[in-house]
Amino acid sequence: MTQWTNWAGTATATPQRVHQPRDTGEIAEAVASVALDGRRVRAWGSGHSFTAIAAADSDAIDLTGWTGIEAVDTAKHLVTVRSGTTLHNLNIELDKLGLGLTNMGDIDNQTIAGALSTGTHGTGAKFGGMTTQIAALELVLADGSVVTCSAGERPELFAAARLGLGALGVISTVTLQCEPAYALAAQERPEPLENVLAGFERDAATNDHFEFYWFPYGDNALVKRNNRLPAGTPTKPLSRVKEYIDYELTENIAFGALCRLGRAVPKLVRPLGKLSSNVLSGREYSDVSHKVFVTARSVRFVESEYAVPVEALHDVLAELRALVPKLENPVMFPVEIRVAQADDIWLSTAYGRDSAYIAIHQFVGMPYREYFAGFESIVAKVGGRPHWGKMHTLGADDFRRLYPRFDDFLAVRKEVDPAGLFSNAYLDRVLGPA
Repeated sequence: MTQWTNWAGTATATPQRVHQPRDTGEIAEAVASVALDGRRVRAWGSGHSFTAIAAADSDAIDLTGWTGIEAVDTAKHLVTVRSGTTLHNLNIELDKLGLGLTNMGDIDNQTIAGALSTGTHGTGAKFGGMTTQIAALELVLADGSVVTCSAGERPELFAAARLGLGALGVISTVTLQCEPAYALAAQERPEPLENVLAGFERDAATNDHFEFYWFPYGDNALVKRNNRLPAGTPTKPLSRVKEYIDYELTENIAFGALCRLGRAVPKLVRPLGKLSSNVLSGREYSDVSHKVFVTARSVRFVESEYAVPVEALHDVLAELRALVPKLENPVMFPVEIRVAQADDIWLSTAYGRDSAYIAIHQFVGMPYREYFAGFESIVAKVGGRPHWGKMHTLGADDFRRLYPRFDDFLAVRKEVDPAGLFSNAYLDRVLGPA
């Protein structure tokens, strides 16, 4: 048996069998064999979810051998990619094609299927999450059949499967609506938190991609504004030395050392947090889009993230700022705030409403449950929806209240997987038993 652990160490599993398909046919064979034996199966991505969404209690499908670009429509900028491909490698291949993703988050370790199945997103008031870039999906269903769905072909299945939690089938390929490669101008700098909050609506509306990090116990926020450059504009990337100092040395090595110190001596966390806020540095540069979107992170943490109506952000943050000083255990990591445009994807956290995302973190190994529970109680007042791949305690009854199309999703699930072949303990909790 193979022991599986996710990136943060918050979920483990020991599947009885691990299938390693090399093509869609082998995925279908694996699914059919599991169904025949009456077991359950989950597809593995990179393990970057903080929940147990990928944990396999019986069989697992390891897609690391099913990677790369399957097809390209250069005229329409459509790219079909195999489901085990990481975002990092996808961006390398898109560079070669002169194409780019419209938006993405700041981590590229995830597989494309895992990122889409959990609702991975970036930031930008005029942009949706990554699932809004899906043009078509190829799925292996519970009976071993291989089907394609899109807005024009099996639209109900497509509406559900664009963010399907792995509950409807195993994604074999994803067709993405890409666009010609573009560059972003990045401005990152510390600013007084009160000024950032006062200008939040303006900054979110006037910048293509806007976010900020609030450091508990400090007065400053780290603000990031990324904006598209006209085609053909020469880029000015960070030098290798500057990149190493700012990101690897400061944000990984030095910050990791501070976190370990805070974990060992909790009474130092508050002054260390204030120090982190005060020593933030600024930088401006420009580069191809994914090199600006993505930041290398080696310091491990646990995370909970909720989407709230954008107009509720100030109230939620005010309550969160009041909560943090009252916690028994101090908070070592910053809080990240992003925005996204409303979409029509049934289980998307931005379904039907422009959203603000609030992500709270704690350094791995430090107490977090009181903090996360307090945060959940705050966002519950405004209909907060948790990221499907990040830590939360909600169940199916909660999601039925939060998502108008929740029962429509369950109806599609019942149609394509009546026996719950693709379920696990996490899906039993958030969707209910199949």
